[in-house]
Amino acid sequence: MLLQLQIENVAIIEKLNMTLSEGFNVLTGETGAGKSILIDSLNALLGSRVSRELIRSGADKATVQGLFSHGPELNQVLSEFGLEAGEDETILISRTFNEAGKNICRVNGSLVTVAMLKEIGQRLVDIHGQHDNQSLLRPETHITLLDLFAGGKLTELKKAYQTELQELHSLRARLKGLSGEGKERERTMDMLRFQIEEIERAGLTPGEDEELERQSRVLSHAEEIIESFANAYEWVKGGDSEEQSALDKLGDALEAIQKVEDIDPDYAGICATLEEVQEKLSDLSRHIRQVRDSMEYDPRLHKSVEERISLIQGLKKKYGEGIPEILSFLGQAKARLDEMERSEELILELKARIDRAEKSLHKQCDQMNALRKEAAKLLQKGILKELADLEMPKTQFEASVISCPEEGFTEDGTDRVEFQFSPNPGEPLKPLSKIASGGEMSRVMLAVKSILAGIDAIPTLVFDEIDTGVSGKAASKVGEKLKAVARGHQVLCITHHAQIASLADAHYFIRKAEQAGRTVTSVQVLEEQQREDEITRLLSGEQATEAARSLARELLKNGRA
Repeated sequence: MLLQLQIENVAIIEKLNMTLSEGFNVLTGETGAGKSILIDSLNALLGSRVSRELIRSGADKATVQGLFSHGPELNQVLSEFGLEAGEDETILISRTFNEAGKNICRVNGSLVTVAMLKEIGQRLVDIHGQHDNQSLLRPETHITLLDLFAGGKLTELKKAYQTELQELHSLRARLKGLSGEGKERERTMDMLRFQIEEIERAGLTPGEDEELERQSRVLSHAEEIIESFANAYEWVKGGDSEEQSALDKLGDALEAIQKVEDIDPDYAGICATLEEVQEKLSDLSRHIRQVRDSMEYDPRLHKSVEERISLIQGLKKKYGEGIPEILSFLGQAKARLDEMERSEELILELKARIDRAEKSLHKQCDQMNALRKEAAKLLQKGILKELADLEMPKTQFEASVISCPEEGFTEDGTDRVEFQFSPNPGEPLKPLSKIASGGEMSRVMLAVKSILAGIDAIPTLVFDEIDTGVSGKAASKVGEKLKAVARGHQVLCITHHAQIASLADAHYFIRKAEQAGRTVTSVQVLEEQQREDEITRLLSGEQATEAARSLARELLKNGRA
């Protein structure tokens, strides 16, 4: 739920900080005091498009911050975006936008895009006005709402269906690749044959490139290597020089110590070590000599190695970073060529698999259609009851479920769902989007929300003046429904109706005033006497009457009850 909302330099709001409560929160105030600006600010925080006109005159930027608590279902989305959830399952969202149209969005201190902000926001808050941002006005969302109402059995069936649908798309893509135009198919096969032949002709072996690089380095420095090993042999073993070699000097050292080795046991140990070193140095000298004698620069070998390296480098540029990747490409090319060469056989096999998949999907669509029609009846019955409670007893409502297999498979199956409505007896049912009355639309939307409240996972619901055009008696019913929805959700409602405001768990008053020649908006949490004054104002205007005050007390008393 929304715990705290902070707004700076948005329209007539210079700086505003709201701490919100659980349950039913009501916001009232005079027209133009800034109530709608709160909704605009919250929309901005949740990733909606913002206009530079929202920035307060004289300021170069505006900022909105919100602190939310959330359940574990949001953690997966945060993880996908590389964001960490707070230890106390809270999330801090901020958005700053300036005159140049630039946005800086953060979630728990990490920078995010506006699209990411919107994805997260959709799981935190659902905002409803009279006609904008209402999913009920978009027929494509009706099937989602009905499926949500239908429950777990349809959800599981739909998941299995969507998995099979992805497999069908894959099969169709493979079939299209095999059944492509003849010339294009022949070109692809020719290219694959060339690639296979080029790689196989090279006769690559794993690790060969590394060995060739080693040989190239040795051959490139052959003269230097021969000279170095010749010098090393002379210094270790001896040669034409009159100077003593390392072995000669080591022998002299051994001979000197042997003269006194019987005097102390430690001396014998030194002699033994010298003998061991002399033996190892003698072996090493032979190894050095072998390297020196075997090293011979061969220009033809050097050229052959360089040509082989160049060949492999060329293959790497075309087929992979290393020999393992090139060989992997070879295997894939062979498999694809084999598939294309056997295309007639495979096409028949794929067509058979596609036919089986389509039959299976149609069967699942029929099952989903049956479940939806069953759920539609229950949803219609529930919504009609809710509408009767909202002083619309003669309303007709229908969740129309139409099977359209000729339109092909969609993620939802082959059904189309549309909510239809008629406010008056004798009038034909029409799509919800054709309803003219804002009050009727508001009550239909509230009826649906009341039915879905128990299964809707979004924690915070915002209702922006949905009571416009609703009479006093109906407003009481609207308030009771909002109060009921607030048992399972945090509800924020902007209203002008005393009957609704009197039912609030927390009441916020939005006022505007002039300070230093500028209009500023502030928010105040109303206590008991202040609530009575505000309910009285909503009933009678600025000229409070004793009758209005008495009615205000009665409404608040009933609201507490």
